[in-house]
Amino acid sequence: MGATVAEQMLGGGVSKLFILTAGLWRAETVVVVVVLVDLSNDGDGGWKRNGTCSSSISAILTDHPTISNMEVDSENVGLVSLDPSLEPFKDHFRYRMRRYLDQKMLIEKHETTVEEFAQGYTKFGFNREEGCIVYREWAPAAQEAEVIGDFNGWNGSAHKMEKDQFGVWSIRIPDFSGNPAIPHNSKVKFRFKHSNGVWVDRIPAWIKYAIQDPTRFAAPYDGVYWDPPSAQRYQFKFPRPSKPEAPRIYEAHVGMSSSEPRINTYREFADEILPRIRANNYNTVQLMAVMEHSYYASFGYHVTNYFAVSSRSGTPEDLKYLIDKAHSLGLQVLMDVVHSHASNNITDGLNGFDIGQSSQESYFHTGDRGYHKLWDSRVFNYANWEVLRFLLSNLRWWLDEFKFDGFRFDGVTSMLYHHHGINMAFTGNYNEYFSEATDVDAVVYLMLANNLIHSILPDAIVIAEDVSGMPGIGRPVIEGGIGFDYRLAMAIPDKWIDYLKNKKDEEWSMNEITWSLTNRRYTEKCVAYAESHDQAIVGDKTIAFTLMDEEMYSGMSSLTEASPVVERGIALHKMIHFLTMALGGEGYLCFMGNEFGHPDWIDFPREGNDWSYDKCRRQWDLVDTDHLRFKLLNAFNKAMNLLDEEFKFLASPKQIVSSTDEDNKVIVFERGDLVFVFNFHPENTYEGYQVGCDLPGKYRVALDSDAWEFGGHGRVGHDVDHFTNPEGVPGVPETNFNNRPNSFKVLSPPRTCVVYYRVEEDLNEIKENDESSSYNDAGAS
Repeated sequence: MGATVAEQMLGGGVSKLFILTAGLWRAETVVVVVVLVDLSNDGDGGWKRNGTCSSSISAILTDHPTISNMEVDSENVGLVSLDPSLEPFKDHFRYRMRRYLDQKMLIEKHETTVEEFAQGYTKFGFNREEGCIVYREWAPAAQEAEVIGDFNGWNGSAHKMEKDQFGVWSIRIPDFSGNPAIPHNSKVKFRFKHSNGVWVDRIPAWIKYAIQDPTRFAAPYDGVYWDPPSAQRYQFKFPRPSKPEAPRIYEAHVGMSSSEPRINTYREFADEILPRIRANNYNTVQLMAVMEHSYYASFGYHVTNYFAVSSRSGTPEDLKYLIDKAHSLGLQVLMDVVHSHASNNITDGLNGFDIGQSSQESYFHTGDRGYHKLWDSRVFNYANWEVLRFLLSNLRWWLDEFKFDGFRFDGVTSMLYHHHGINMAFTGNYNEYFSEATDVDAVVYLMLANNLIHSILPDAIVIAEDVSGMPGIGRPVIEGGIGFDYRLAMAIPDKWIDYLKNKKDEEWSMNEITWSLTNRRYTEKCVAYAESHDQAIVGDKTIAFTLMDEEMYSGMSSLTEASPVVERGIALHKMIHFLTMALGGEGYLCFMGNEFGHPDWIDFPREGNDWSYDKCRRQWDLVDTDHLRFKLLNAFNKAMNLLDEEFKFLASPKQIVSSTDEDNKVIVFERGDLVFVFNFHPENTYEGYQVGCDLPGKYRVALDSDAWEFGGHGRVGHDVDHFTNPEGVPGVPETNFNNRPNSFKVLSPPRTCVVYYRVEEDLNEIKENDESSSYNDAGAS
């Protein structure tokens, strides 16, 4: 293949960057624009940039004399050592590592450190300085600008802003009579003039709170100056919990967490829902829809105000209360962060700052590259210096100000590729990951982001929502990876829905199920989940709803015998979720309500349902009612998590599938030192079913889905000791039973899963028994 100029990889200003030959990357010439930027106080409370720069604000990487010649050879690309099949793509990794190192060095040279660079919120937006409020906004395309709000009667003629050579507008507003000129919790906006002379009002990009007039239908949002007095500012009382060995994540949406048809608040969630989560033995909460979004039904994924908490559920101080309460319960809190795209809204979102200027002067790319056709949203220009400052600062803001413990990055697949994954079926061919389709700008941003997060909070948990499975996404940046701690195992929910909708029970393949659950890259951790929150939205169905449908409304009472549909549904619901947890990854996630098989779908208020909240809530009364079978599913979910709490099997690298018995529909595997037996057969009970194991000794039941307390029939004895027998020649797997050196026999009823643990017998007790036995023998003689 001939030389391909790939300006789209870096934005404008690159005339010749690399040659693509036979699908392999080879760095050649780097021609870039130098941007030397530093925010610092100039001594009189003003703001300046140090160094030299081009007239355009661009962060395209420089041919830095000390870095561009630095060799990052294959020996330094740890990914290639871990996976030699990546060897043909080592030039791609060298290229993106150089890009990352160049960008990092630039930031360190002109902003001191990446960590300081990521404190843009102390300079941009509204900030208190001695005797005044300083407001700064990056809007290089604006011709004139002023700040307006309640404080000046929405007349900005007396509050004109000044623009510097870098496109940053600023104003110092002196205190009045010893008080801030802009009162806390008062409305503000940024007003600026287009090149065509038209004035527009926008919410400040770095605003920390935004509200909507509740008395007006579809009212536009207003920015709010948020600077509460110390007496009203929430003070954290509890330290962050220690990082769990393996995250058991409860994914929650605060707004729809009420049992009543309304929007729930942060404080209500903290007081009423967090205890439920802790009681079910989860150790991590993942909060959706935290950043402000004007369209409620977007599930929080069309963000309008990145530094503002969603005002529907309360204030910033209320959210701090929630996080502190979670920490007091030993729960870590992750935030669903959306840096993959931004709302297309103009009046209340970042898109309102785009007035047709070049991408170097905008948060977004221009043309088709700046628009996500599938999501109807804008795509960030990750090569822009000010965009990097904005997004990196956004991450630090949530970590420092609100004490979040990490992030789940939404839409990572869309970021990694220019095609955004649209109409792309990833097959695992490495050429799909490392080609001209790769958006290296976004990759470098994610590397910077992960490096920053772990620098600020070494124990942070950062998860990538990536369906492509790009190699290296879950490896450290220093190895050439992107730096995430976990990747969501997104193929698993699709596999379960395919089976439930398209295959009869007798057609289920144990091999295929096992392959889908274990098909992940060695050394790159995954968070497994059986069903996505998307499946709960109107038009689709959860696993429970797919299994039991209308009988969830009529057949869930324990006062009557379960119908065959309900019997099957409850059994498979337990098995699917538990098998996913035990075999699908190094972490586990469950969406709010799925732990007890919540009926119905999620239908956000809209014109089509008369703006009703009836289907946009969680019916906790169902699981709290003693005679309803929902509590049985919840009890099993609680027991699943407790099993991991006690045996730490999710964190164990030992995962061995010893049998996928297609004829009998049984899967046997070990995770840690536990032995799992899943019998998916609809009818057959197997007495004396032989299962292989690693360690010899005595085994007992640790968890049994057929127990009465989980809605089962109590067919497996929990007081039975299962003694192992050696199999074959020690150390010669081919002579063993299913390649395991030991085995024992179990009872396996249909549609059940049973876990066995090895009994660690007390050595003192054994010694005493031995001595007693010797004494008795001596006495008998």
